[in-house]
Amino acid sequence: MTRKNETIAAISTALGEGAIAIVRISGPDAVFVARKILTRQDFPEPSRMYLTYLHDDDGSIIDRVLCVYFAKPKSYTGEDIIEIHTHGGIMSAKKCLELLLANGARIAHAGEFTRRAFENGRIDLTQAEGVLSVITSRSNEALKAAARTLTGELSREVMKIHDEVLELQGHIEIEIDFPEGETLNGLNIPERIRAIIAHIEELIPRCSAGMLLNSGVRAVIAGRPNAGKSSLLNALLGRKRAIVTDIPGTTRDIIEETIIIRGVPVKLTDTAGLRESDDVIEAEGVRLALEAVNGSDICVYVADGSAELSAEDSEYIRSLEGRSAIIAVNKSDLPQKISSIESSLQKIYLSAKTGEGINELKTAIYDMAVKDCVLSSGLNVSAMQLEELKSALSALREAEQSAVSSLGEDVTAGLLNSARISLLNVLGVDAGDELLDSMFSRFCVGK
Repeated sequence: MTRKNETIAAISTALGEGAIAIVRISGPDAVFVARKILTRQDFPEPSRMYLTYLHDDDGSIIDRVLCVYFAKPKSYTGEDIIEIHTHGGIMSAKKCLELLLANGARIAHAGEFTRRAFENGRIDLTQAEGVLSVITSRSNEALKAAARTLTGELSREVMKIHDEVLELQGHIEIEIDFPEGETLNGLNIPERIRAIIAHIEELIPRCSAGMLLNSGVRAVIAGRPNAGKSSLLNALLGRKRAIVTDIPGTTRDIIEETIIIRGVPVKLTDTAGLRESDDVIEAEGVRLALEAVNGSDICVYVADGSAELSAEDSEYIRSLEGRSAIIAVNKSDLPQKISSIESSLQKIYLSAKTGEGINELKTAIYDMAVKDCVLSSGLNVSAMQLEELKSALSALREAEQSAVSSLGEDVTAGLLNSARISLLNVLGVDAGDELLDSMFSRFCVGK
């Protein structure tokens, strides 16, 4: 829990050698604290940068710095903010922060600057999620989705839906209180609810697309020993990451690397060969492999096309039926002994050694990950926010059924109110400290 009356400070740039480092101060005493450590005492008009010196307690100069003042309420946090731009490196920025803390500021918590922006009405919770997504974006597509959210596109859509629900709820509640007024005369309630449902049904896939672009999917590479799993990992990465030998059981631990396939982060997991083993270490690796397969979004099962399909291969493949899985028949550069595989799963014939079929496999992974998502219109949300949207949709569908079956106007109004509350939760209206602590703890200190 934060205290708004405290002045906070933090280094907002990554520590290390570079051109500049930025130390940020926000709160009621930001100007007062900054003046104690800068040689220039007058602050020009807001948003104008000026040159000054950073000095120690004894007046000795530490660094020549730039300083900019953002006056409340038109600042990032809605409070007075001072940014001090020191030369890059570890010592200058660190010393600047130490002086600020010694003169009345306290160190900011993770995400506290953005949390204050939210609490002071500068942004809502969807835009806060957009801020985090901009920072964590790993592709151009993810960055664009984050920018759409940060600029308020999701907020506007959610508020539009909320206002439609509120208006309809108001009509029904007036009719309950004043039945003689015939407020609902000519108003097709089920049709109005269906229109709202259609709106939110369009929004949810966009949010799912945003989550996919930001969080990605986990694709586990599994199969029998010597099928070429580690070679396939290296081929997908385009570099040697896993050790490859002809000795069965070489891979015993989980190896994870992330690649970006057309904007979607895919965490590739190489696992131990699936087989019975008396070796304690290898057996543990097999256990972890099966655990990884069960927890995966997509399983790429690698079969050795240059050998007969074993009974174990067939058993593992059957266990993947109905799941998001692809059979990668490897070693197409060698004479093939697998003529067919009895499975409804998608099959791709490839060679990890020559690269044949690797792009086809990437496309298959991408298509399986994306499904019906339209990535070009993605919007970033947290898992909690997406669940609230789905809760709103569920309540609206129940409200439609209530209106059609004439269960009672009070039931329909109550369900509409539940949907409206879920929509407000997406925006963070009346969010409690526990939710906000969880949300902003995902940010770095200084943001």
